[in-house]
Amino acid sequence: MIRAAVLGSPIAHSLSPALHMAAYNHLGIAGEYTAIEVLPADVKDFIDSRDESWTGFSLTMPLKESVLAIADVIDPLVIQVACANTLIRREDTWSAYSTDVSGFRHSILNKGAATYNSVTIIGSGATARAAAAAVDEIGRVIHVVHRNPDRCQAMKNAAPKSEIIFHPWESALPMADITINTTPSGAADVFLHTLSSKVHGIFFEALYKPWPTALLARWRSLGGESIDGLDLLVHQGIDQISLMTGIECDHQEFAQLLRKIGLAQLNI
Repeated sequence: MIRAAVLGSPIAHSLSPALHMAAYNHLGIAGEYTAIEVLPADVKDFIDSRDESWTGFSLTMPLKESVLAIADVIDPLVIQVACANTLIRREDTWSAYSTDVSGFRHSILNKGAATYNSVTIIGSGATARAAAAAVDEIGRVIHVVHRNPDRCQAMKNAAPKSEIIFHPWESALPMADITINTTPSGAADVFLHTLSSKVHGIFFEALYKPWPTALLARWRSLGGESIDGLDLLVHQGIDQISLMTGIECDHQEFAQLLRKIGLAQLNI
């Protein structure tokens, strides 16, 4: 039996329990997946106190960085992005993975954006690093609009193939083929006034609550193409489900199922 949970703070809004339980039912396996409020200061004690009945955990903010000190085995991709969103028990050890990177990739490919030259990322935290790794390619330019210069090197480490250009928070959003917002709710609202009457490329909002965010709603109102945070949640969740169950899940099949569940949970 699968026994898992999503950890973070705040966590009550999480759609992950509904999505994971729907996947277990679809696969015909017994499983339990809940949401548990855990703060960074408590996460080590929490994980250490779990018995062998636990299969794994999904990690959301603000635990994606602090969990690295807990894992016994760290996947190379996690080292590259310096954050993890998944812990899996392997006998008596915990292994850390990032399915956020593949979640971004699958969401972009699902939109049909197979080729693009430039990306703007709003923010430079854990989710931003996963986004940067997902789009990292030789010849690609990544613009990072952020307010923490101490994170520049970590962003470069996350996307070593690309040219990265940093912009101060007060800047207008650089025009790019894909613009990705990775900041907390409301933080990117400051860029609303910088959007002209016509937007370029695809806007990718990593959040699914509120739905839609102000910036995503504005982008859509101007006729721009978009990807929403539910797509990211679904696609990164599919790879988490594969890790937790040991069953390779087809992205196309499960994305249709889980997005339908997510939209119902959001009352859309």
